[in-house]
Order: sequence, then structure tokens, then C-alpha cells
Amino acid sequence: MKRVKVAVAQLASVPFRPMAAAEKAAAAMREAAAEGVELILFPEAYLGGYPKGASFGTPVGMRKPEGREAFRRYHEGAVELDGPEVSLLAEVCRETGLFCVMGAIERDGGTLYCTALYLDGARGLVGKHRKLMPTAAERLIWGYGDGSTLQAVDTRWGRVGAVICWENYMPALRLHMYAQNTAIYCAPTADDRDTWLPTMRHIALEGRCFVLTACQHITRGAFPPDYECALGDDPATVLMRGGSAIVGPLGQVLAGPDFSGEALLTAELDLEDIPRGKYDFDATGHYARPDVFRLLVDTEPKPAVARR
Repeated sequence: MKRVKVAVAQLASVPFRPMAAAEKAAAAMREAAAEGVELILFPEAYLGGYPKGASFGTPVGMRKPEGREAFRRYHEGAVELDGPEVSLLAEVCRETGLFCVMGAIERDGGTLYCTALYLDGARGLVGKHRKLMPTAAERLIWGYGDGSTLQAVDTRWGRVGAVICWENYMPALRLHMYAQNTAIYCAPTADDRDTWLPTMRHIALEGRCFVLTACQHITRGAFPPDYECALGDDPATVLMRGGSAIVGPLGQVLAGPDFSGEALLTAELDLEDIPRGKYDFDATGHYARPDVFRLLVDTEPKPAVARR
């Protein structure tokens, strides 16, 4: 297909209530599908929530009891891949024909992962990407992904890949995505700073691909009153201000950035703009120098316990 209408859902999560968040997402998906959207991206940690401002009671060398309880609560509010939240979203994809890239906090035993899920209307859950490198204090609460979840997925519009938040500052990871001929590069994020859009424009131009980025617009009032937050307890305080956008292969901004509140941003992509862009720059093709630089990517799973 040469054209596709896409959307980025700049929505506030429902922290600690993943089914409520999934139901909110389902409503947005149906709304988008009614407008002709075929692919939709949600923000980082939309299911399960991004715990902005929380410290989880962990000064250096200490773990406070209230931090353990905060993690227990966060762990309880995460999702499992075979759980009802993912099943609901897969059903909405089947009903509408949408392809959805969903940010989620994935629970796998005692560990949480910041994950992007790929949901296809005809095939259900077709893949996932676990964040390779949680940033700063995120490492207290999220495990590390490995190379086995770096695979972009095939769709009728070409390959769709997801790179989460500051993973987008990892040049080698970006190069691996470009080498897979990623056509629609999704960047779910929690970064709402003015510097984020230039990064997205650079990636689109570097990869000669379409870039979709989605960030929540969420206030302190979305969290429970007893939620520990370094930004204060005023319900009106904006914890993340959005900034979601859609960017074309030559770095042109097609939609956004939006900082006004919750929003559904859409754009129609002309996929033939990708070969037009690669005419003079293909980072892993004619503009590469494998005689000088080569990237080795280990895509094998790295389980802590292997059985033979």
C-alpha cells in the first residue's frame, strides 16, 4: 500500500488501573478507526503508568519500607502479555483492523519491563520490544531488555519498529532499526522537553523513514492522592505535557507537536516518500562504509536460566 493514515494518541494513562487505561485506549482506537486511521501509537508506559516524580524510597545504600510498598503497588498495576488488558486491545484491533503500538509496563515474574507491544488486527499480539536501557532511576524499577526483542515487524505498509524514549539516543540501536528497512519508526516516550522534537526530526532524516512519537499529557490529579511525587500534590500540576508529533522522511513535521492537552494527532503518509528520501542518503546502504565501520547485533535471548 502506498498511503496510510496514522495517529499518535496523546492520552493520560490511568496509573495503577491498567484495565481502565486499556478501556480508555480502546475508545481512542475506535475513534481513530472511524476517522480512517490504520495504525496508531500510544505513549511509553501507557498501560501500567509512568511513575513521574516517584523515588521508590531508595536513597543510596538504603531501601525504605515505603519504597517496597510503592514497588508492590506498581508491580500489581502492570500487565501480563496473556492478561485481559492486552486481550481487550487485540480484540479492538481485530474489530477495527487497526495496527497498534502500545507502551506498557510488562510484568514477568518479579520483574517489570518497559515494553512496546505490537498488536495486529488479523494476528493479535505479533511482537514486543523491551527497553534495552532504562534511564537513570528507571533502573530501580525496570529490568533490561535484550537483543531478542529488537525485531521490527512486517505489516502491509512495510516494517514497523519501536524504540522507546532515550533508547533513541543510542546510535547503534538506531542503525539496527534502519538496517531492517523500518518504514514507520515509532518512538513512545516520556520526554516532553523542547529538545525532543529535534531528535525525532534528526532520526527521520537519518533513517529516511516516518517517525511517530507519542507522550502522555497527564496531571498529578490522574494519580491517587497518596502517590509520592517530587513535583507536589496539586492535582492541576502537569507532570508530562505531551509534545507528540509525526515527522516525514526528510524531517518535515506533519503533525504536532501538541502541548495543549490530550489529543489524537493524525497524518496521511505517502510511503513513496521513503525511496524519494533514500535517493541521496541510505544509512545502511549506499551511504554506508562497511570497510571502515560495521555493527554487530546479538539478537539471541539472554535468559538467566537456560534449560537443555
